[in-house]
Amino acid sequence: MSGEKQYTIRFDQIDLQDIGQVGGKNASLGEMIGKLGQKGVRVPDGFAVTATAYWTYLEENKIKEGLDDILKTLDLEAFTNLEEVSQKARELILKGQIPSVIQSSIINAYRDLCNRTEENVSVAVRSSATAEDLPTASFAGQQETYLNISGGQVLVNAVRRCFASLFTPRAVKYRTDHGFDHMSVALSVGVQQMVRADTGCSGVAFTLEPETGFKEVIVINGIWGLGENIVQGTVDPDEYVVFKPALRANKSSVISRKVGKKQKTMVYGDDQDHHWKASVINIDTPEDRQHQMILDQAEVDLLAGWSLIIEEHYGKPMDIEWAKDGLTGEFYILQARPETVHSTKATPHLIFSYELKEKSSVLTSGIALGSKIASGKARVLTSPEQAVQLLPGEVLVTDVTNPDWDPIMKKAAAIVTNKGGRTSHAAIVARELGVVAVVGTGNATETIKDGEEITVSCAEGKTGMVYVGKLAWESHTIDTREITLPDTEVMFIMADPGKAFKYSFLPNNGVGLMRMEFVVNNTVQIHPMALVKYHEIKDLEARQKIAGLTRNYDSKEDYFIDHLSQAVATVAAAFYPRDVIVRMSDFKSNEYANLIGGNQFEPQEENPMIGFRGASRYYSPLYRDAFRLECEAMKLVRDEMGFTNVKLMIPFCRTVEEGEKVVALMKEFGLARGSNGLEIYVMVEIPSNVILAEKFAEIFDGFSIGSNDLTQLTLGLDRDSELVSALFNENNEAIKRLITQVIQVGKQSGTKVGLCGQAPSDFPEFTQFLVTEGIDSISFNPDALIKGIRNIHEAEARHRAAQSQNPIPN
Repeated sequence: MSGEKQYTIRFDQIDLQDIGQVGGKNASLGEMIGKLGQKGVRVPDGFAVTATAYWTYLEENKIKEGLDDILKTLDLEAFTNLEEVSQKARELILKGQIPSVIQSSIINAYRDLCNRTEENVSVAVRSSATAEDLPTASFAGQQETYLNISGGQVLVNAVRRCFASLFTPRAVKYRTDHGFDHMSVALSVGVQQMVRADTGCSGVAFTLEPETGFKEVIVINGIWGLGENIVQGTVDPDEYVVFKPALRANKSSVISRKVGKKQKTMVYGDDQDHHWKASVINIDTPEDRQHQMILDQAEVDLLAGWSLIIEEHYGKPMDIEWAKDGLTGEFYILQARPETVHSTKATPHLIFSYELKEKSSVLTSGIALGSKIASGKARVLTSPEQAVQLLPGEVLVTDVTNPDWDPIMKKAAAIVTNKGGRTSHAAIVARELGVVAVVGTGNATETIKDGEEITVSCAEGKTGMVYVGKLAWESHTIDTREITLPDTEVMFIMADPGKAFKYSFLPNNGVGLMRMEFVVNNTVQIHPMALVKYHEIKDLEARQKIAGLTRNYDSKEDYFIDHLSQAVATVAAAFYPRDVIVRMSDFKSNEYANLIGGNQFEPQEENPMIGFRGASRYYSPLYRDAFRLECEAMKLVRDEMGFTNVKLMIPFCRTVEEGEKVVALMKEFGLARGSNGLEIYVMVEIPSNVILAEKFAEIFDGFSIGSNDLTQLTLGLDRDSELVSALFNENNEAIKRLITQVIQVGKQSGTKVGLCGQAPSDFPEFTQFLVTEGIDSISFNPDALIKGIRNIHEAEARHRAAQSQNPIPN
């Protein structure tokens, strides 16, 4: 900029040296237009009203001194007069008149914009303070944004209101908390051509997973209409999770997609003169559009690709707003700012874990933000004006939190809302504050009573739970710098894909057992044969449930394939490129019968534990088509998404002939052993697997010892029976001999051997036995992993000491 005062700058003429004049947000827009536009990223045209205009406005209207006097009266201890002080400050600013030279500059810049775009173009008027959107703090939404503004004089008035919004209660509180001098912070205004998202859709994108900070995914949220609803968290958005390495390799990169309710759609209003917020209105979203996803595959790929370009350009994880013009079908990036929660952690090597030690009745559930637990007295509020009722340490329960709640959120032990999504403004602020929050419950203000004691848990995966009463829990801190992996591979036993990103940060060599049953039971919910033979289902209620769950799918079978493949892909992405061994389904007939539509397709068995389960199901006419769906899902994960780190495992394979039959069937269904590096393992959980281990090793690439089933079938006892449970013991000599035999066969045949079970973490002597025998890997449940690692280290140290004292002769 020259020495002459400049009150407006076109976005495409902004240089980084102007960042103090236009704020971080607008500098980002200008740089994107100038540099990222060459890479195909599209940004709406517009201009910035500079900080010079703001300072000149204060000086010409002689506002500074009076403003300073008002701010000095702020109660810095309890902020009891925050609303009053901020209101007086805004009123003082609004009494001023924008100097004619600034008015002319704004109106001329607006006319130029109209000449470049269309007559009387509608614009979004966005505030951007110099203390907003910094690399170390976001707190977006402190100041006001005005949408669908048109006409030069109306725009000038909107700019004046943006100036005043620098002193909203939330902005004043934020600057005070972070040590910013109120009178040193300036405000610029971005004037941006409106993208007709009112007829299209809009949303936000994070270039990392916002709950855990996992950096290899892009999370895109979106809704119908203008984006204010998603930013404020007033609707439940659609969500798409994209795996960056697959995107770069031009593979099928969407590893998860979820339909949100999208209850409201924000569109243009008829009149912007009566009230500043009347230029846009909220209407109910038609039910059919609530169930329809807003983006197709190509559109997700486009937005994810742009997000990746933006992240790579700035060299840091980003928080991005986007919109689709419904009239032209074109996409635009509205703004991009640094992600400020995970990317600025001072102690990324520390992992905090929380675990409930007891449970009670569930009052409500929703989207978990973070992984903490908190308890306290519930305070049900309907407005930020009731802030005085919330005492420190209480749980704030309300319909939705927007920027007006920011000043009081610090007092809350936890936050529970009816509405909101993982990438809403409220979620961003809750993460930055480190506040436990469960959003999007739908009914919290109805099911939680004001004043009752509750516990809010975000430690159980992506679903946050609110329990009755104050419950006991434990917290643990893990310093990953102090943990090294032993020579024996340490792997996870996984069930819930929702916890995969979180667990990936712990020291590990991958996943030794992913249980497919959890996904089928909790996500698919429908018996696969009920999807294959939907038109033959006799139970009318089951048919209606299936129709509702599969409404967005042309094929009922695609519903199963899509949900199963996404769940496995999520785990595979979390641990990529480390191995993820997925066990094909191992439901017993009584368990399968509990799925929707399951009764019609399951036999009645006296002893399902040793009945129609595992491998024998796969080639049976009663289940063969369902196994085909499992195989199609795994083929999609490996071949189309590119997760060749996924290995497959066959459970409860009674005979060698059965193993051969299943491997041949998998080949028929597109999963040929060795093709694209596919390895197929077998569970060693039946004595016959051990007795004929050499022959099983010719069919399969690896053995995974299931110590629970192997113990009960070797000792001939029911592990669920209290009468004989005392006899259940993996340390029994018979079990150890079988395990030793399998490990020896593995070494001789070059077949990897692992073990999945609780014993290695519970019994150090059992770990010592496994290490001494030379097992390749041991898999643990997540809560036992660290203890298991310690046990292995100690066992390996003793084994090395023993070998040095008794060297094996040449």
